[in-house]
Amino acid sequence: MQERNDIMSVDAMMDERYGKVGSSEREAFRKEAYAYCVGQIISDARKREKVTQQELAQRVGTNKSYISRIENGSVEPGAGMFLRILSALGLRFEVSQPLAFG
Repeated sequence: MQERNDIMSVDAMMDERYGKVGSSEREAFRKEAYAYCVGQIISDARKREKVTQQELAQRVGTNKSYISRIENGSVEPGAGMFLRILSALGLRFEVSQPLAFG
């Protein structure tokens, strides 16, 4: 059986493409990925509720372009704005702590 040396682990691929964990390059990627994910969550919820960006902006006291920038991941909303958006879309934010056994 021939060994395949071209297979790379996900960790190695991430290190190669975005820098080692803890590096400024990796941290920049992590922040960008987080902003994109938050934007997609908001966009999906808004569309599910059949709310336009303009309507959502009015509900939370901002403008349509800010909602658009959040949804496309180019800006991260602050905690207060994030919670207002979730509330306006009928969602809730939940923090939980795992049970400790032992």
